[in-house]
Amino acid sequence: MGPVLITGICGRLGRALARRLHRETKVVGIDRRPFRGKPKDIVHHELDIRRKRAKDVFRTERPEAVVHLGVMHDPRASSAEHHSWNVSGFSKVLDYAAQYEIPKVVVLSSANVYGPRPDNPQFLEEDAPLLAGSNFSEMRDLVEVDMIAQSFFWKRPQTETVLLRPVHILGAVHNAPSNYLRREVVPTVMGFDPMVQVIHQDDVVEAIRRSLEPSIRGVYNLAGPAPTAVSRVIEVAGRGRLPLPHFAFRAALKRMWRFGATSFPAPELDFIRYVCMVDDSRARRELGHQPQHDLLATVRAIDDYG
Repeated sequence: MGPVLITGICGRLGRALARRLHRETKVVGIDRRPFRGKPKDIVHHELDIRRKRAKDVFRTERPEAVVHLGVMHDPRASSAEHHSWNVSGFSKVLDYAAQYEIPKVVVLSSANVYGPRPDNPQFLEEDAPLLAGSNFSEMRDLVEVDMIAQSFFWKRPQTETVLLRPVHILGAVHNAPSNYLRREVVPTVMGFDPMVQVIHQDDVVEAIRRSLEPSIRGVYNLAGPAPTAVSRVIEVAGRGRLPLPHFAFRAALKRMWRFGATSFPAPELDFIRYVCMVDDSRARRELGHQPQHDLLATVRAIDDYG
């Protein structure tokens, strides 16, 4: 495996991937944040992926693969900043990958792009429509990034493009599912207890590593242990559960959001009301994706956050 360039390397998932890969190959990172505790042999360029200097990194480092993890999920960032960072920044990454003929591009998307809906089939395959943006405006950029990656896949067949859509990632990560389960008492929507899928962050890291192998290309759903109900996940996390009527829960979230008292926009309630599960058989068959963490280990990993 030749040099790998990771965008968004300073996020917790990016750092975990870098530490996994640097024993096997040269790792180069681009992130405007500092990389605290960086291993000495990892090269980190502390800059904004949208700046012209980022192009120089591609030109001088000449990576054989790019892993794009640099998607902004901050729901409090403005829509203009979201679009500039997620869509414009990602488009530049793909432009540089094409210009310098990088053989492999891996993009981490999310199974959330399918959208939680009452009419979803039990398991969604990779060709299912991406409907998350229809009811949740904050998801539109993620859907657009996913579609740009798919377009690049068809426009540039000489590049092995891999698009990964993991289910809810749990672990020492700062994301909505892990933050939701870290509460001492976890609120739920009264009358709803949908089946959900979760995956340990280390299993996502391993799937990314596998996707860097030669001849791997395409779209892959990633899942972890067998699906289980939201209430069961909360129970395994060792938290209490507080069922609330939907109208009251939604109104409270909107009020708390307005005053900066929560990081959860009200539309995210649909993820604990409706099913959004995926069929990951293709990843298991073609990537050899075999999650190593059971439900207990996956859910309890949220407490590793420090």
